[in-house]
Amino acid sequence: MGVVTTEDRGAVRHVVMNRPEKRNALNDELVAGLGKAFEEAAADDSVRVVVLRGEGAMFSSGMDLAGLRELSENPASLRAFRRPLLLIYNLLEEMTKPTIAQIHGACLGGAMELALAADMRVMAEGSMAGIMEVRIGLIPDLGGCSRLPAVVGVGRAKELIMTGRPMDAGEAHRIGFANRVGGDEAVETLCNELLSCAPQAVGLAKRVIDAAAKPALAATLEQEVTVQQQLAGSEDFAEGAAAFFDKRQPEFAGK
Repeated sequence: MGVVTTEDRGAVRHVVMNRPEKRNALNDELVAGLGKAFEEAAADDSVRVVVLRGEGAMFSSGMDLAGLRELSENPASLRAFRRPLLLIYNLLEEMTKPTIAQIHGACLGGAMELALAADMRVMAEGSMAGIMEVRIGLIPDLGGCSRLPAVVGVGRAKELIMTGRPMDAGEAHRIGFANRVGGDEAVETLCNELLSCAPQAVGLAKRVIDAAAKPALAATLEQEVTVQQQLAGSEDFAEGAAAFFDKRQPEFAGK
């Protein structure tokens, strides 16, 4: 069984991150598997809704630590590292089919940015989500800065990104990150509501709404990587990465 599996439930395709022993951390193999699964779902006329979920204890812990170590040792690798990830995140957002991230356990860092690329999010009771890159001297550069304001508003997005504070399912629902709180039954109910509507109308409405909500998305995604390149070469990131691996509090100098 691969690190990404699929399951069709009628017209709903579940794409499952299947790396539970690594908390579904996003490595090259998992990212490639997601890309293939999203492309197939987008092209399959029998699929009308796509649900993304994780196997095991959590949705995903975010980027694999090997990627963080590589970036700290070689900041120039950022664009090449980020490009395939961003293409896959964008595909989840751009396919003319409704997409739902089903979150349980935890959804952290790059995984929360992946969930933001979905049209809707359902969070289980007791789950949490957070974008915590500032705690190691970076910013969310896989669409977090670009997409979160459109979902929760600018003030909430600034608070969550600039403090790196995680939120539970209740808060996530209250501020609009989570459309609903619940598990399989809540996801199934939402899928059935989407399936009861005309698929072409649903898909094209999605595209118009995204264009209205994020008219400068391409420009801000480029700005994210430009800023991240600057931060990846900073002393603060070197200290933040070292502190992360040493399991201690970083001592930032603002350089």
